[in-house]
Amino acid sequence: MPDVMSDARALSRVEVAWALRLTKFGYIRFNSKLCGLPMAMEAESNVKNEAPNPEEILSVEWRRLTTNAIDAEPTGTWKHAAFHVATTIATPAAYAPLPFAVASLGWPLGVTSLVAGTLATWYSSLLIASLWRWDGKKHTTYRHLAQSIYGQLGYWSIAFFQQVASLGNNIAVQIAAGSSLKAIYKYYQPDGSLTLKYFIMFFGAFELFLSQFPDIHSLRWVNGLCTLSTIGFAGTTIGLTIYNGKKMDRELVTHSLQGSSSTRVFKAFNALGAIAFSFGDAMLPEIQNTVRNPAKKNMYKGVSAAYTLIVFSYWQLAIFGYWAFGSNVEPYVVASLTTPMWAIIMANLFAVVQISGCFQIYCRPTYQYFEGRTPYRKSNIIYRLVYTTIYIVLITLVASAMPFFGDFVGICGAIGFTPLDFVFPVVAHMKVGKMAKFGKFRYAVLLLNISIAVWFSIVAVLGCVGAVRFIVEDVKTYKFFHDM
Repeated sequence: MPDVMSDARALSRVEVAWALRLTKFGYIRFNSKLCGLPMAMEAESNVKNEAPNPEEILSVEWRRLTTNAIDAEPTGTWKHAAFHVATTIATPAAYAPLPFAVASLGWPLGVTSLVAGTLATWYSSLLIASLWRWDGKKHTTYRHLAQSIYGQLGYWSIAFFQQVASLGNNIAVQIAAGSSLKAIYKYYQPDGSLTLKYFIMFFGAFELFLSQFPDIHSLRWVNGLCTLSTIGFAGTTIGLTIYNGKKMDRELVTHSLQGSSSTRVFKAFNALGAIAFSFGDAMLPEIQNTVRNPAKKNMYKGVSAAYTLIVFSYWQLAIFGYWAFGSNVEPYVVASLTTPMWAIIMANLFAVVQISGCFQIYCRPTYQYFEGRTPYRKSNIIYRLVYTTIYIVLITLVASAMPFFGDFVGICGAIGFTPLDFVFPVVAHMKVGKMAKFGKFRYAVLLLNISIAVWFSIVAVLGCVGAVRFIVEDVKTYKFFHDM
């Protein structure tokens, strides 16, 4: 009869549970010495000539396996927090639709919405940071923070919105990556016959390769390149936008809203979702879990520093992009650039590299779901290959069949990121009774929180309606797997 594995540190809770079931039915022998269980249990078991109590073993073993991970002291500084927040939010797929969103709303409403979105998410991020250990317990994920406030309903609601944000984000960024790869290909092969769907598939194949690495830490070399690429993309694209704008005949550029009245309304709805997408960050509690004490103070500084960087880059690209190309700016602003080609190729390369890491960040929660619900080990190569292949194929299929970047950005921002980044933080803050700390400003803050929750709930609905409407229209206009 074989022993259960000797390295207990590698066991997950589900694996321990499966081992206990097999022990109970006599298929394996649970070696308590190797697994670090109390000697008294084994002695008692030997006397009784039966397996130890499964419930008791699971409780003791799970506490032992998780104590070190939970109680380990984080070492991250506020600078690390700023780095993580900025990297998670400021991706090419987040930058790129902003000029189009402003163009869909016009100068007054577009700039107002951009500024309001920035301030609201900055404020909401500070509220999430303030909920750190609100009940004296450490909640290391967004889902568990929601569970501590709203119970199982909160847990599964956040899990749903995170999954929508994850899937929608990866569909959108894969379309963006495919578009950038195609632009590079067309520069070197102007008469080439490969269409967008093939480049989306190529990128999907590369992401399948990266998905075989066990965790984000094992991809740190990719994330390092992604950080440099984020800076490179922002600087290059802003510079190219200004350069192209000066080269154009300004009399031919119009900034008036285009289309019929209904089209303008739905474009405005979709634009609100796109702006929400651009500020999407569904991992703030996970980031704060890596920050050393005082965690709240360091997170406040980190978030504020990150948003300072975001303001300088986001606002510049959004405003200069709309100024340069007017109402005809593309949803993926890089597609509007025309000269010089070598710099445009550089911007597209930066985009592909950065998106490769962004894709992995957002697919990992889904992978963890599969890994946490199986008796197999994470090192099981075949099992990992199966579920990562299914995930990548589904994302690639949708992105290839309906390569409507602007539409998916809108629906992902509306359904996924708006509840996570605008609505939940303020309602959770009110729920746990943090309002008393504001003293005489209590009612002003309460009014602000209610206003944010109500307005962005409306934005979520309107953004979803606008995005769905344009997806339906695009499906009618274009064939599946259209070469955009």
